[in-house]
Amino acid sequence: MRGIDTVPMPGPGEQPLITRFAPSPTGYLHIGHAYSALFACEAARQSGGRFLLRIEDIDSQRCRPEFERATYEDLDWVGIHWHGEPLRQSEHMSRYEGALLHLLEEGLLYPCFCSRKQIRMEVEQSGRAPHGPSHELVYPGICRDIDPAERERRIVKGEPFAWRLDVARAMTRTGPLHWHDCRAGWVEARPEALGDPILARKDTPTSYHLAVVLDDHLQGVTLVSRGEDLFHATHLHRLLQALFGITPPRYYHHNLIADSRGERLAKRNRAITLRHLRDIGRTPADIWKMLGLQQRV
Repeated sequence: MRGIDTVPMPGPGEQPLITRFAPSPTGYLHIGHAYSALFACEAARQSGGRFLLRIEDIDSQRCRPEFERATYEDLDWVGIHWHGEPLRQSEHMSRYEGALLHLLEEGLLYPCFCSRKQIRMEVEQSGRAPHGPSHELVYPGICRDIDPAERERRIVKGEPFAWRLDVARAMTRTGPLHWHDCRAGWVEARPEALGDPILARKDTPTSYHLAVVLDDHLQGVTLVSRGEDLFHATHLHRLLQALFGITPPRYYHHNLIADSRGERLAKRNRAITLRHLRDIGRTPADIWKMLGLQQRV
């Protein structure tokens, strides 16, 4: 592992940075989380700004209270501290619902009745396999042009559905958009490459994309620092910001921490957790050293 990326500083006349770390309590934090939290914390500290914590617990099926408690404990143990009370997404569902209603009233959402299996079959039968930047299948718009009366009939009938954003229609409202990444410079927003994203489901009344845009605005975040694996999601986030009249923050998509085999550390591949390292006798200084840094007191 190597040291942290260069932390971006405000330009002349700019205000101190407000940054955030926003984990989901679906497992224990690992070294990659520590790196991301430290990056945001250092950016705020070096600029004389504020570092905030947000708990992204909208997935009621996977998020667990014990993982949330462990997040606070692990960050405190490794020496990363935040300003104020953490924001918990589960306490702001009415705000997300209000934003969805706004998009619905603007005619920018449509119900999608497709299952993942149906989408996969449609793509395979069409003889093409469109993939987005994250190598996932891009939704081919199966339900986009269903007659409104038919949509209503199926909703009343009780068919399960999700709300998708009509990206093409939304782009006609906003016109061309750009966003600024501290490493890549000015980037032309191309959300159409991601297809029409799901913004809400019946069991989860908001998506990551919708919630993160609204929450960063609510918390006054001026620098969104996150892993480079989320670079392409920012194209969609810029579109949502424009639809809600939100001034976009700056972005910094930092490098990802990888293991000895070059694989990105993530919960799904059972990366070494901070809790495990602590249990086997490692110290916070050891964690900082693993990240190529010297612990600050």
